[in-house]
Amino acid sequence: MNTKSLQASLLELVRRTSCDLPPDVESTLRRALAREQKGTTAKYALEVVHKNIALAREKSLPICQDTGSILFYVTGPKDLDSRAFRKAGDAAVKAATELGYLRQNSVDSLTGKNSGTNLGPGSPVYHFEQGSKRTIAVRLILKGGGCENVGIQYALPNGALGAGRDLAGVEKCLLDAVYKAQGKGCAPGILGVCIGGDRAIGFAHSKEQFLRTLEDKNPNPTLAKLETRVMKKANALGIGPMGFGGKTTLLGCKIGALNRLPASFFVSISYMCWAYRRRGCVIGGSGKVSRWLYT
Repeated sequence: MNTKSLQASLLELVRRTSCDLPPDVESTLRRALAREQKGTTAKYALEVVHKNIALAREKSLPICQDTGSILFYVTGPKDLDSRAFRKAGDAAVKAATELGYLRQNSVDSLTGKNSGTNLGPGSPVYHFEQGSKRTIAVRLILKGGGCENVGIQYALPNGALGAGRDLAGVEKCLLDAVYKAQGKGCAPGILGVCIGGDRAIGFAHSKEQFLRTLEDKNPNPTLAKLETRVMKKANALGIGPMGFGGKTTLLGCKIGALNRLPASFFVSISYMCWAYRRRGCVIGGSGKVSRWLYT
């Protein structure tokens, strides 16, 4: 694979992800704007959001100043050289930072020093999976720190919530997470949820739910019903955009489930802000993009 072509493709993926929301997110935000009452702060907040989206697209500037954690999800053939891909991805991230598509956002946790390049231990994050095709599917999520801060994990049973080890208990956890977040996660937000797993894999799987579109339907009927119930109840809380009140507190709720140990029952919740930056592409053997995803 041509390294320069791959790097250029990944740079364009970063630019699109940072500067242009996918259509499913923008259309969901448009419907949310239509629901809010004229003259309210909630309506005004969403109007500002839409103006921001349009300006970011027009000028190729970040939709949000916090361009967040850089999460690559890569599915490729069995002979994909992951080290070479990481090298190209790192070079693309560094170039995107220099061009202003990404904020200098990677800080040494011991010294407090910013690398200035978005490169360093754990930045970017790469998830590799073997696929059945010769092409490489790359999906990218940029997840801001504000929404990351309101992610939460529960262990059931939870006496404070009266939540048992069942789906009713899970539902109580999800609604509690939304209530605790209020406007701090830049609502309206999206929940990515994992029922089960261990503490680490639960959070990882909850973030994978953000690879789904807002318009999809969970293939598991039980989880699909739970997603619908949580959306309805969360949007009845009155928290609204940015916590200003209103009808739209959540734009989506995406739930997955993993097997767990008998002794443990975790509910892991990742929160995504309205700036739901998720894009993807398919890259061929030449290193060039053959198809864009989430279009």
